Amino acid sequence: MPFLQLKGVNKGFGSGSGRMEILRDINLQMEKGEFVAIVGYSGAGKTTLISMIAGLSRPDSGSVTLNDLEITEPGPDRGIVFQNYSLLPWLTVYENIYLAVDQVFPNWAPAKKQQHTETYIAMVSLTPARDKRPSELSGGMRQRVSVARALSMNPQILLLDEPLGALDALTRATLQEEINRIWQQDKKTVILITNDVDEGILLADRIIPLSAGPSATLGPSIMVDIPRPRDRRAINHDPRYKEIRREVIDYLLGAGGRPKTAVTRKLMLPDIEPEDLSVPRNVLSPRRSPIRRSEIKKETVELGS
Repeated sequence: MPFLQLKGVNKGFGSGSGRMEILRDINLQMEKGEFVAIVGYSGAGKTTLISMIAGLSRPDSGSVTLNDLEITEPGPDRGIVFQNYSLLPWLTVYENIYLAVDQVFPNWAPAKKQQHTETYIAMVSLTPARDKRPSELSGGMRQRVSVARALSMNPQILLLDEPLGALDALTRATLQEEINRIWQQDKKTVILITNDVDEGILLADRIIPLSAGPSATLGPSIMVDIPRPRDRRAINHDPRYKEIRREVIDYLLGAGGRPKTAVTRKLMLPDIEPEDLSVPRNVLSPRRSPIRRSEIKKETVELGS
């Protein structure tokens, strides 16, 4: 059995004529220890998909199972890292992580909880900032706290919902390396939600594009068979990198692109005849200026013999 399986999942919002289908016929299988990136347009339903895996919402139809058990509610077996950090602002780095450890492992001795917390603070290189509150940290440091908190719960699967989307390019590159290093060390099962194809190629074992919404669905799974560790500078010259990137983008712009709608419009042309440019402009024979057709009058003139 697959470690994580989504089978025939459909999800929408609203009811009756106002209902909108967000995700349609989602099928996904993942093995334990696998790193999968789901890449798609903003607003296609990526966060809705991750929310169902996290147990924050239920599918309208179909099933979501982890380790052969159906997901019906949130649980500590799934750690989630949001784009907006979701840290408690009145707690320090240490206290934010310790709170999660205390909730998941209530029967541990205080000394063991403290050691476990310190281990994950060190894993994300934040030991010098352990006593600082979120307001005293940079965006990248806050996101590392969020990653450490999720990992400290020892989840079976780590869900990353566009965790680097709000960061500047330099911080984002640094955090990508950090996530890659942590994954190599811990080998958790990971789903990364992103709209950055290059990020998916750098970090994942597989990339699965999500088509544009509404009624978004998963496209073909593309193996990222580039040896690890992957260097972001060297990978740009790898022919396989270019092939993978082209496959993903071709799907997103082609079969998985935004649906095209034919629109028929009635065009109203202006009620005016243009200036007659064939007549030279001079005093004796001035050009005819533009004239509205509705202003043209027809007269019958009788000429005497």
